[in-house]
Amino acid sequence: MALKAAEINESTRWQDLTEGLKIFEPASSRLFETGEWRTMTPVLDTETCTQCLLCVPYCPDSSIPVRDGKRGAFDLDHCKGCGICAAACPFGAITMKEGR
Repeated sequence: MALKAAEINESTRWQDLTEGLKIFEPASSRLFETGEWRTMTPVLDTETCTQCLLCVPYCPDSSIPVRDGKRGAFDLDHCKGCGICAAACPFGAITMKEGR
């Protein structure tokens, strides 16, 4: 019997996990802070940002929240630092810095 995502933690025995740590329940990615392996961090220049939101659909981890039609701060708990958002920004408002 496979464990639910919320039941998996650092004390979980490997024998209790599915092969390849496959999780078959929906909407479980919020439970895992995958941003901890990031080596590059996106930095937003709010003066340069035009709020065009072109970066949002490019983020593979949905780490750029939008509220009331404006982008918010990066969700660094889930951002993996891939830099796709910086490459997608036509105004150069997002740069990548080394480190978490």
